[in-house]
Amino acid sequence: MFAVLKTGGKQYRVQSGDVLRVERIAAQAGETVQFNEILMLGGDAPVIGTPTVAGAGVQAEVIDQIKADKVIHYVKRRRKHSSQRTKGHRQKLTLVRVTDILASGADDTGIKAAIGTGSVSGFAIEAAAPAKPVKAPKAAKAPKAEADVAIEGTKPANLLTEARDGKADDLKKISGVGPKLEGLLNQNGVFHFDQIAAWTPAEIAYMDDQLSFKGRIERDGWIDQAKQFASEKE
Repeated sequence: MFAVLKTGGKQYRVQSGDVLRVERIAAQAGETVQFNEILMLGGDAPVIGTPTVAGAGVQAEVIDQIKADKVIHYVKRRRKHSSQRTKGHRQKLTLVRVTDILASGADDTGIKAAIGTGSVSGFAIEAAAPAKPVKAPKAAKAPKAEADVAIEGTKPANLLTEARDGKADDLKKISGVGPKLEGLLNQNGVFHFDQIAAWTPAEIAYMDDQLSFKGRIERDGWIDQAKQFASEKE
């Protein structure tokens, strides 16, 4: 059985066990949420919604709150004195795993509805423009301590201060890792294939941020390669 659900203005065809990246929803990792905008149920007796299927729902477990790869937007105004502007954006996403598809009775489960941040029932909140406040004098900003700087993801628990037995693995065997990137990995406490192979999605996000190569770990398949090289060592 499969379902077609709608969230964040997009449609997804899902089955139980599927892992999805959806527009950011208001939920914490480990929570169970329910998508109630079901456009279609497939299987032996397909049901097409008008526009949604009454009483249907898709339940999912929140794995993590993540961000998509950075998108660079470049604007140049030819007749505006060579005005140029570059803007970057990283879409906020939620990683979820589908646990159950309900053909009926979703209204009575009591499971928290999957609602996007800054929206109610899928519609953007539009507040009336408030009266223009009187500007107060700006207070001097205190220097931001290093500990206050937000780092995305979770620091891997298997980082080391030095290689085991004084002999590090040749991390350059992993596709996309050169001498410079290998040095950065070593500086961050990564010396062996089995360390990389054990990273969770949240730990991957942390290392992406540390290495300043957003999305490379997943794009180049580091985890699968590291598992293979680690097993060959055994």
